[in-house]
Amino acid sequence: MNFSDVVWPEIGQGLIDTLVMSGVSLVFAVLLGLPLGVLLFLSGRRQLLQHHGVHAGLSAVVNGLRSVPFIILLIVMIPFTVLLIGTSIGVAGAVPPLVISAAPFYARLVENVLREVDRGLFDACQAMGATTRQIIFGALLPESLPGLVAAATVTGVALVSYSAMAGAIGGGGLGDLAIRYGYQRFQVDVMVITVALMVVLVQLLQWAGDRLTLHFTRK
Repeated sequence: MNFSDVVWPEIGQGLIDTLVMSGVSLVFAVLLGLPLGVLLFLSGRRQLLQHHGVHAGLSAVVNGLRSVPFIILLIVMIPFTVLLIGTSIGVAGAVPPLVISAAPFYARLVENVLREVDRGLFDACQAMGATTRQIIFGALLPESLPGLVAAATVTGVALVSYSAMAGAIGGGGLGDLAIRYGYQRFQVDVMVITVALMVVLVQLLQWAGDRLTLHFTRK
């Protein structure tokens, strides 16, 4: 295997593009998925804002988006992405489908995390006369913070994989390099480097997420 033909500046730019795509998408996925997951939880059976219609509707949307393979979602969303961003290729063109794919995924994880919170906490807050808003922001979210961070870590790892698939339609990043050089031009060295970098990126992300989760758990 000869690494002398590898264009290292392109590898570096691909790594930066992957970091930008994954990072920006994770921020928006959390911003959208967190309130969606909280609402899913609160509208569920025997919860503070129980409402069967709302819960069923939100669950249908979340399950529907999660069931669409990401590579298909990329293609289906091209007209919307062009309308929103002005392009469907490159880093900017990959962010909207990444967010739409990751937000419901994170929302479902948030709902599961919130279900693990001790029901007695709600009863104690209600006994003290706390409003629903106070219970959510003063008790529910702080109590579940380690789990929410862990869920964000899982979502971030998934986004790294999704960003690689975005390379199939010119989304940029390491996935794009792997397809253009490793697959189409049979440059095994480029394929090995891109895969190794993604493995390292996932490991670092998981390590950072585990450290943050442990930090908030101790608090």
